[in-house]
Amino acid sequence: MTNYDLAPLYRSAIGFDRLAQLAEHAASNKGNSGYPPYNIELINDTRYRITMAVAGFTMDELDITSEGDKLFVKGTKATQDKTTKYLYQGIAERGFERTFQLADYVTVISADLENGLLNIELQREIPEALKPRKIEIGTSRVIDPES
Repeated sequence: MTNYDLAPLYRSAIGFDRLAQLAEHAASNKGNSGYPPYNIELINDTRYRITMAVAGFTMDELDITSEGDKLFVKGTKATQDKTTKYLYQGIAERGFERTFQLADYVTVISADLENGLLNIELQREIPEALKPRKIEIGTSRVIDPES
């Protein structure tokens, strides 16, 4: 695996240390197995959807938690009946935990489970104070203290 040295980014970009940490985290891929598979979809400029294939899980076996800038999705499978004998078992019935890093001002709107797909709707809501605003240009008059 290739390792990238992001130290130059820390030295030359002030205030972007969090971005560098995110890049390091993404490059390290800390043991994510790829299960369950998922898609991240851009709906429009401010809306996103995460779709996870969670066939075999019920709503009671899934837990979604948003904490700070992280979204945790956890699936806990109920204990299986040991009397079942499989000739072939291709459906993964194991628990999982997925963590998604959320950008600033991204919040979870809703989550739905339908046909084995868990859809998590996200919205980016930039505070009014941070939105671009037009600054009017006026004339400044120097006030003469004598007048």
